Amino acid sequence: MQRASIATCISANTANNQRLAATFVYMNSSKNLADLSLAIVCPMANEGQKAVDFVDAVLAQCGEFRQRTFLVVLDRANKDNTLDLMNEHAKTTPDLKVIWAPENRGPVDAYVRGYKEALALNPDWVLEIDAGFSHQPSDIPVLFKKMQEGYDCVFGSRFCPGGSISDSSKKRYWISWGGTFLTNMLLGTKLHDMTSGFQLFTREALQAIVDRGIQSRGPFFQTEMKTYARRMKITEAPIQYRAASHNVGNKQIKDAFKNLWRLFSMRLAGRV
Repeated sequence: MQRASIATCISANTANNQRLAATFVYMNSSKNLADLSLAIVCPMANEGQKAVDFVDAVLAQCGEFRQRTFLVVLDRANKDNTLDLMNEHAKTTPDLKVIWAPENRGPVDAYVRGYKEALALNPDWVLEIDAGFSHQPSDIPVLFKKMQEGYDCVFGSRFCPGGSISDSSKKRYWISWGGTFLTNMLLGTKLHDMTSGFQLFTREALQAIVDRGIQSRGPFFQTEMKTYARRMKITEAPIQYRAASHNVGNKQIKDAFKNLWRLFSMRLAGRV
């Protein structure tokens, strides 16, 4: 009786997972970009004139879409003239929308605000990209091409074949690589890069992830989002990451381990 009960549970879980995965399959993979609308989410702070150059470079890679909206999210972390420059640039760039969010308590709030603003536009796809040319606009078409094959999410990867990371310290490199290894081992994910923030979603996929609720308050939130997408149809695309490393302090590391354990517990309970 015990064997039959276990087999029944396994069969039920497998069926549930298959139904969940099927829910998010992007059915019409043959659509041309000219038939689609795109929202771009990009939190930004203290970029100065480089912010204007970056917006223009990104939009230049997205010209094939029927409609596109570049959502720049700024908050009180911004101490220079980036907000003024973006507001001025928006006057001559109809596809640029500047979001001032003084209530944000940290970078995660800026991203979540961007996701919600993007979803409110009801786009077909949502692109997330970091400012300052750490993510290369020239890599964007690689994500678009992959998404056209019928995926729900395409994650930019520094560690998959063809990807690279430069201008960062060895410490940050090993934190990213080690975080990916540990997450894959504990959560059953299979991505080469679980910490990248350069990614493309269908509207339905991003909505499902946001609806789950993002609890991490540090950089681990990118890993949390990818974990929630593990039952969807996902893939990776190589990107060339070029940026000096941001400091990862004890607070961020503590947040990562706390949420990794939470997600591991959820996995054991069959909830991710």
